[in-house]
Amino acid sequence: MQIETFELERNQSLYENTVKYNLTESGIHPYTLRELLTEEQQQEVLDLRLGYGQTNGAPELRATLAGYYRGCTEDNILVTNGSAEANFVAFWSLLEPGDEVAMMLPNYQLLYGLTRSLGCTVKPFHLREDRNWAPDLDELESQLSDKTRVIAVCNPNNPTGSVLSREDMEQIVRLAAARDCYILSDEIYAGSELDGVETTSFLDLYPRTIVASGLAKSLAHPGLRIGWLAGPAEVIAGAWHHHDYTSISTGIISQYAAKVIMQPAKRAEVLEHGRSLLRTNVPIVENWVANHAENFRLIPPKAGGMAFIGYNLDINSSELATRLRLEKDVLIVAGDWFGMDHYLRLGIGGKTAELLEGLELIDEFLLQLKGA
Repeated sequence: MQIETFELERNQSLYENTVKYNLTESGIHPYTLRELLTEEQQQEVLDLRLGYGQTNGAPELRATLAGYYRGCTEDNILVTNGSAEANFVAFWSLLEPGDEVAMMLPNYQLLYGLTRSLGCTVKPFHLREDRNWAPDLDELESQLSDKTRVIAVCNPNNPTGSVLSREDMEQIVRLAAARDCYILSDEIYAGSELDGVETTSFLDLYPRTIVASGLAKSLAHPGLRIGWLAGPAEVIAGAWHHHDYTSISTGIISQYAAKVIMQPAKRAEVLEHGRSLLRTNVPIVENWVANHAENFRLIPPKAGGMAFIGYNLDINSSELATRLRLEKDVLIVAGDWFGMDHYLRLGIGGKTAELLEGLELIDEFLLQLKGA
């Protein structure tokens, strides 16, 4: 098994904690435990016995998570170390060499590299900028075959911030049903929609859906490293079987905090906090792009803590990101880490003041670049 370099995560890991302005994050600025938990809950955390716990997730937490998906019980849920592990054990348990995965692109690149590393073939279908980042479903249909095991989507999408229309979701479901294949739906940005209308889960539309999600993005708590799979009981059982070979279990403290966050009232509070931040920050980025309209363009995101910005400068996106980091202490995501040069992903879910200061430094860099 030859594992490809995961360019996005490797570059973030190398530099995100060494720069002054990290504008690579696609989620919402995280809470502290003191901000999240009441004093009584903080005391309960201090009294927790730090054993392994239930390795597929505490029954109470799995029951709470199941309540967000139609027809699910705790047997339809596996709790994992972040959505990255959720995606990994899902594909590791489902795919055999020679299988094909029809994959929405651009997308979080973990599944792209993992599919290829498992001896399977990625059959891409693309979100089109000229369609406001809507998918080319004719292309998807043309990529399906008797070897198609999974259709993989990310909705709301990373990196574009787009949200599939209900019509497009239903067409994807029809195409999956015709081939009797699974849909793997990364839904970690659900709940961050700026209009406040939460995206319907594919699992509510199609029983052969596996949802990967977690607390890292719209739910603002990446440091807890809590993700989950929701889906058919037999798929979840197979993923748990493989989970025994990866991390075995998630942390007791993290599971406690996750149960707090996923209570309906607290979840709604956390999501609205994030949407409020995005409603402030998205117009700032829109105005910034408008002031640079000769070189930059943006289809404003509908969800998620990121803006995917196209540009026409004569510089490779990785080189631009590297120079910006070295010369201005600002880290952004290069488009070619998603296989799309001449785009940049800008994190917009952090503190507004830091976003403004980071954009000012990018302005300085652009003036210097044009004067070079």
